[in-house]
Amino acid sequence: MEEKGKPCKKLFQGNLCKMLTALLVLVLFLLSANVFAESTPSDKKVKKGEFDAGKVIIDHILDAYDWHIADYGDTHISIPLPVILFYEGDRYFFFSHKFHHGKDAYKGFRIAADGPKKGRIIRVLDDGVTPDPDASFIFDFSITKNVFSIFISASLLCWLLINVARSYSHCGPRRAPRGLSSFLEPLILFVRDDIAGSAIPAEKVDRFLPYLLSLFFFIFFNNLMGLVPFFPGGANVTGSISVTLTLSLFTFMTLHLFANKEYWKHIFNTPGVPVWLKFPIPLMPIIELVGVFVKPIVLTLRLFANITAGHMIILGFVSLIFVLGNSGLVMGLAISPLSIIFVIFMNFLELLVAFIQAYVFTFFSAIFFGMAVPDEHH
Repeated sequence: MEEKGKPCKKLFQGNLCKMLTALLVLVLFLLSANVFAESTPSDKKVKKGEFDAGKVIIDHILDAYDWHIADYGDTHISIPLPVILFYEGDRYFFFSHKFHHGKDAYKGFRIAADGPKKGRIIRVLDDGVTPDPDASFIFDFSITKNVFSIFISASLLCWLLINVARSYSHCGPRRAPRGLSSFLEPLILFVRDDIAGSAIPAEKVDRFLPYLLSLFFFIFFNNLMGLVPFFPGGANVTGSISVTLTLSLFTFMTLHLFANKEYWKHIFNTPGVPVWLKFPIPLMPIIELVGVFVKPIVLTLRLFANITAGHMIILGFVSLIFVLGNSGLVMGLAISPLSIIFVIFMNFLELLVAFIQAYVFTFFSAIFFGMAVPDEHH
């Protein structure tokens, strides 16, 4: 049996090495493209003397109503996205190119250029510039850049995992995995054994495993897509607090949907705690209830802050070239090699962060699920 297993093992290792080699080559290509993609638009602004590092960084991090591809002279190449608004009982549907990159108003709406609602659609007066002080709430269901990126990444992820599942159904469980299967199988086993299996009782792992696998691969895949500097990558999906909050709320709802009575007993009548901490002032129940709502907040902020910080640091190193270049060409050329080295280093570090943040979010979700289904004798 050992002799028969050796070819399968060698085949698995060989396929894994090929996949890692191909991934490394792809990463090196993307890193070089990333430096070029981020420096080209900024270089044009340096020549005009109008480069604003803060604006470049913030515009990349924030969501948008169109997908910017490139600039060619004064021409902005972008993909317009659908704008869907409900205002005072009326529905408005049009594409974002009507705003002309935020310069014009359309049908009484425009994209705010500054203020607390910067980057969002607001109602304006007839002059097309002044915000309407009497405007009511706008229900915005537009397909923004982040939403469109989620559609793309979810479609690619479904196609990828469905094809891997089909390969197993055709080849059978006794054949060594090949191609993408050999790359994804260790990740699937990692989530099952090291994340779910270590935090949730063994007999209840299968109940939460589909959600944990979906959560891990969604975050990991979108983290990687965010490092790709050209369409369909480059969107700051997991660096959007609305996305991370939604994922945290899914975890929050799943936790309390499957929670058993022992979980609620630990909240309202914590075992082993002195009575005077529970009555007449319910100090421990209050603390436990606060902890229930703190959990999704922690998940939200951790993923949002780490991914956003990574994007800001990378763009900060690139912007450093042009900030110093405004002072003098020699200073810009002198700092360029060092900035590029740091950008490449940060991109490799972001690859590690992409995996770590997917792991951390999924692992803490698994811990919360394990706390929600404790054994009665616990």
